[in-house]
This record gives sequence, C-alpha cells and structure tokens, in this order.
Amino acid sequence: MVDTHAHIALCEGDSAGVVERAAGAGVNRILTVGLDEESNREAVRLAGEHEAVWAAVGRHPNSASGWNGEAEAELRELAADEHVVAVGETGLDFYRDRASREDQVAAFRSQIGIAREVSKPIVIHMRSGESDAVGESFELLATEAAEVEVVLHCFSAPPERVAEAVAHGWFCSFAGNVTYPKAEGLREAARLVPGDLILVETDAPFLAPQSRRGKPNEPALVVETAREVAAARGVSPEELDATVEENARRVFGW
Repeated sequence: MVDTHAHIALCEGDSAGVVERAAGAGVNRILTVGLDEESNREAVRLAGEHEAVWAAVGRHPNSASGWNGEAEAELRELAADEHVVAVGETGLDFYRDRASREDQVAAFRSQIGIAREVSKPIVIHMRSGESDAVGESFELLATEAAEVEVVLHCFSAPPERVAEAVAHGWFCSFAGNVTYPKAEGLREAARLVPGDLILVETDAPFLAPQSRRGKPNEPALVVETAREVAAARGVSPEELDATVEENARRVFGW
C-alpha cells in the first residue's frame, strides 16, 4: 500500500517513527506534501532522508497571499529536485478566508505552469464555501492543465462530477473522511472512479479514519481508508492495494 498525500512534518512524533510505523502497516511509499516555502523545504529534506518518502512542493491556497515572482522562482527550483515527484498542493479554498480569491487563482495558475515545465503532476486542493471552489477549479484545470497530470487530493466533489474528472483523465484520491458514517456521497464517488484513476491517502495528520476520528492521523492508517474504499468498490483490499500502487507508480514515477 502507498499513502499518496501526507504531511509528515506535522504528524505526531519524529519523522523516522512515522515512516517506521507506516512500514509496519505495509505502507511502502509516502508522498509528503509542502504547503508553503518552509514546509516545502522540509518535505524535500525528509524525502532525501527516507527511502520510502517522496515530496510534493507547492503553495496551498490558504497561504497564497503574497505570491510573486520570487516565490514562483523558488518553487520552480525546488520542483526540479530529484526527490520531488509532484507540484502542489495548490488549488482553491473558499471555506477559509485566509487568502483573497485573486491571490489563490494567481498562485494556482502559476503552479500549473511550473508543473508543465518540470513535467510532473499537480496536486489539487478544493474546498467550497459560499462559492463553488470545485466548479471553478475544474474549469481552470480544464482550460489550463491539458498537458499536466492532475491529482484531485482528498476528493470532495459530488458523485455527479466524477464523470467530468474522468473525462479529463484526472486521478481521484480518497482520504479518511470516506470512512465516516455520513460520507455516502464520497463512497459513491469512490465506486464510480475507474480503476486506473483511483488513489488513496491519509492527508495526515488531518482526517483520521473513523476508528481514530478526532485524533491525529498518520500514514500507517491509510490501510483503514483503503479497506473502506475497497468495500465501496466491491473488491478485495488486496486488489485495491495493487491497483493503487500501480496508479501511484504511474503518476508519480517512483
């Protein structure tokens, strides 16, 4: 099994322990994801220290304020590092009012361009508030990311949007919230995604699966999320594990 989206530096305990517990649970690859300049550098450092860890670097929409040419240049340089396999997470978040829509869109567009330049996939965060971040993200990706592999992290679109994502060939990644009792819409979405486009993740330390809900998450717990996704799709956990591992290998090239 693999965890295609975590924030190891934010997890409880030292990074070596986080990686060791994941390995004990059968998790042999972890993508640790940056959110801003400091966490991007930390993600690259951790990927260099741990054979099982790879990095994604980006500017989260909640940290998009102040995005400028200097920030773009630094991210472009980091994105070219041999331990980095993706750009992001980036996207739109209209739930929290931490950056203007203009700054979010500017950083989003710029990171699509960087992903294209370095020939690496882009990892997308979408969270709607009073405005539809999912719809606006889909529109921007459809018009500007035609030549970029797209991973929709912590898939949060309604099931009826799955077909649109699939038509563009975007990967759909499901996190621990798919295990929550009231998450029928997410489980239906997970059922609808074709096998060659599905991924699973923890988003650790956030979104712990139901058995640990309300407590810190970590990559080892991706196994519980994968079991729930497998059940929703009517396949064995072993079959889903093999599918997700192959999809992650294909998109991230690790």
